[in-house]
Parts: sequence; structure tokens; C-alpha cells
Amino acid sequence: MAEATKTIRDYDFTGKTALVRCDFNVPLDPEGNITDDRRIEGALPTIRYLTEHGAKVILMSHLGRPKGEPKPQFSLAPVARALAEKLRQPILFEPSQAVLDDTVKAQATALKPGEILLLENTRFRKEEDHKDLAVQKPFAEELASLADVFVNDAFGTAHRHHASTAGVADYIPAVMGFLIEKELKYLGEALEDPKRPFVAILGGAKVADKIQVIDNLLGKVDTLLIGGGMAYTFLKAEGYEIGKSILDAEGLDLARGLLEKAKEKGVTFLLPVDVNAADSFDNDASAEIVAASAIPADKQGLDIGPETMKIFAAEIGVAGTVLWNGPMGVFEMSNFAAGTIAVAEAMAASDAVTIIGGGDSAAAVEQFGLAEKMSHVSTGGGASLEFIEGRVLPGVACLDKK
Repeated sequence: MAEATKTIRDYDFTGKTALVRCDFNVPLDPEGNITDDRRIEGALPTIRYLTEHGAKVILMSHLGRPKGEPKPQFSLAPVARALAEKLRQPILFEPSQAVLDDTVKAQATALKPGEILLLENTRFRKEEDHKDLAVQKPFAEELASLADVFVNDAFGTAHRHHASTAGVADYIPAVMGFLIEKELKYLGEALEDPKRPFVAILGGAKVADKIQVIDNLLGKVDTLLIGGGMAYTFLKAEGYEIGKSILDAEGLDLARGLLEKAKEKGVTFLLPVDVNAADSFDNDASAEIVAASAIPADKQGLDIGPETMKIFAAEIGVAGTVLWNGPMGVFEMSNFAAGTIAVAEAMAASDAVTIIGGGDSAAAVEQFGLAEKMSHVSTGGGASLEFIEGRVLPGVACLDKK
């Protein structure tokens, strides 16, 4: 748990400059309009707290993958406009290709308490996410020189050691913002002290991608529900016919090992009992509900079936804590979204602590209009997965301890 890590409540910001790492990596349409502003909304409580407590605020973030080159389509200009509208105050923003040039540094120096400066995309600098940490250092030091304290509130990149996510903490005091605090509270309590029964639901394509997640959860959960593409690898490992369904052949032995470990630990490990199988990977494909143990040779499973939905919903209904990461089927296709919708609706109707582990699951509950009915929707897919795996997150480990 992160209770030993300092938060913004532990620092006096009066007249101080706060350098805040946010996650403004938002989707844009071809015209440069933001199509999903959840990450911007998630940063607002921390920004407001800082301005209300007398801080001069410098915000920084990456956007997309410009690979160390200043590319106009990855500019944070749309974010600056959105922030100005949401915070109802001017946002200083200089679209500097160097991120930090003399003009930007002068703006930072001239900031008054309550004012906000947004830096250009940190990934316009190749040093930002360079694999060699020694190469990151000069940029991290340059960023740190702007401020008195570093505030990390970017959970979505907390699993990365970049100049702006962890490197700056080598030079100035470092604390966490409200968003990271909330993420660690919900995910940490689920893993360390969950209300029981603790049910985890996992989807996604490859067993190998979730091996560490499943392995770590088997020591913590009461019940594990498996859907999505990787369910077919587990079904194959059980000796069933899966037709043309997605198979992670290299993950078969891993799947067998996990099934065995679940038995040893007394964890209820549930696979689909029926699936919606189609003759091609297409929304308009001819499809039928078949037993998960006998998928026709010419068909592929694209969603869990109605009986599986009932079983999974029943498990969710009696749970004390539910953690979900990964859709149950190809929910982007309307004809194969029913399983993912069923899980989302069961969670929305539950009295349990309900946690969505970011990524596609977060996109799904947002798409279905159910995000507000969840206890917590994580803003970081990769970071939440690595946290559930039990890994150290560099963007959190670098912060000052109480």
C-alpha cells in the first residue's frame, strides 16, 4: 500500500512552483479535437488543489508516440484549450519544439501563484523516454530546475521510468497527486485487504500477456473468471475442441500450470461453458451459440454465450470485491458485445467494490454508459496490470516517503 508515500497534502505550496506530471495522452480526431477527455477530468482535482493552495503550476505530459521529434499532430495545444475551458482560467502554452526554450523558461520564472503553464509534449525530446537512464538525466534535471516540488499524478505512465515521470524526482522533493493516490487506494486495497468473496474477471487475447497477473491473483482471489480470447487457450489446455478460435499455442503449458495452481490453492477457476461462435471474424458473420467444449472445426469463438453470462453474473452478484481487466469478446463488434455488456451490467448492479483495470475494459464501460456506476475506473491499463502483477511502479517508487 502507498500510505507511506507523501501526497500533495503533505507539502506547503504557498508561493512554490509545482511541476506536475499529468496523463494528457488523450485520443484526437483527424481535426485535432479531443474525443475522450476522461484523463483531463482525472487531473483536475490535483490542479485545483494546487492553485487554491497558492502554487505556481507547471503541467507536463506526453501525447502519442512522436518518437523524439516535434510533430504538430502530437501537440498538446488541444489539451491547453480544454484545460482553459474546464478550469475557467487562462493556460499559458508555448508550442515549443524543444519543450523547454528561453521563452518557456521565462514564462515559468514569471508565473504568479494560481497561474498555470502547460509545457509542450515531453516526448518531443528523445531523452524523455530513452532506454538509457543516463541519457534521460539532463532533460530530467532541466525540467526539475523549473520548480520547487514534483507532483506525479500520471498513473497511466507510472510503470515507465521516463525523465518526466521519475527522473525529475532525483533533483527536487516529490509527492503524489490525488489521482495516483486514488488508483493505489482502490487497487492496493483490492489486492491486500479485499472485501470477500474477491472475484477477478480477466479477458484479452494471450495467456502470456496475463500470466503474471493470473499467477499473482491466484494467491489473493476466491474466484477467477476467464473470458475473451485467452479462454480458448485454457479450453484447449483442458482438452476441448476450439475450432478456429484464437490459440496462444506457446501459452498452453502456462495455462495447464495455472489451472493446476488454482486447484492447489482452492480458487474457483471458471471458463466459459458456451460461446458465440462465428464462421469468420466479421460483425455480420453467421454465428451460433455452441458448447465451449465442442466448438465446430470451421467456427471461432468471438464472445461468451448466455449460460456463461448467467454464471459469471451470479458470481459477481455475491462478490464483495470485483476486479475486471479485459473484455469477454470482440465488443467492438455489436453482435459480439453481449458478454462484455453482461459483465459490465452485473458489476453496475452489484453492491461490491467494483474496479475496472483500465484499457479496453475502461473503454467498454464508458461506451456502455456504466462508468459512473463503478467504484473505480483506472486511468492506466498498463500501469494497473503491472501493479496487479505485483511489480514496482517507477513513477510511484521515486516519490518521497513520510
